[in-house]
Amino acid sequence: MTAPTVEAVIHELMDLAWNLVFDLLEERGLLGDGLVVEEYTGIHSWLDGPTRYSVVHSQTVAVLFVDTRPVNAIVFHHDLLGADDPKSFFKPPV
Repeated sequence: MTAPTVEAVIHELMDLAWNLVFDLLEERGLLGDGLVVEEYTGIHSWLDGPTRYSVVHSQTVAVLFVDTRPVNAIVFHHDLLGADDPKSFFKPPV
């Protein structure tokens, strides 16, 4: 289980862009049994200049947000969490 503040941030990002995240996952063939926000329990977030990047992930899928907009989704790789540039895992690069 994640900390309440982490859960709140994950839910806020996912809820603000519910339709966009759903469409993105469906477009990439990553929707599975549907979009269940509670399955997304991890977040990695960083600033690059004035832009905030966030990767919200479940055990199987990772969604890249630029500021609060979802821009890409991939199969989750644990390696992206320790990477110098996690957004480089999302092809094409953002």
